[in-house]
Amino acid sequence: MESGFGSDFGGAGAGGKLDPGVIMEQVKVQIAVANAQELLQRMTDKCFRKCIGKPGGSLDNSEQKCIAMCMDRYMDAWNTVSRAYNSRLQRERANM
Repeated sequence: MESGFGSDFGGAGAGGKLDPGVIMEQVKVQIAVANAQELLQRMTDKCFRKCIGKPGGSLDNSEQKCIAMCMDRYMDAWNTVSRAYNSRLQRERANM
């Protein structure tokens, strides 16, 4: 079965047996892609609502600057939270 990522999702190797490791990696990639798409969608929605007062055919200079700064701040905040979350996960795994 072909997934949307150009590889066999089944992970069948020699002999047609499924490789759970390959399947798990493909699932992880799909989850990462979905998370990135969700991040981009949320960032776009929030920054659009914050910066665009009256949608039109093009963005004026102040709207462009607002969008750029909003997206930078959003990504900085997301990276900070992501690092803190990953650090906490590592500490908790080490204590198990």
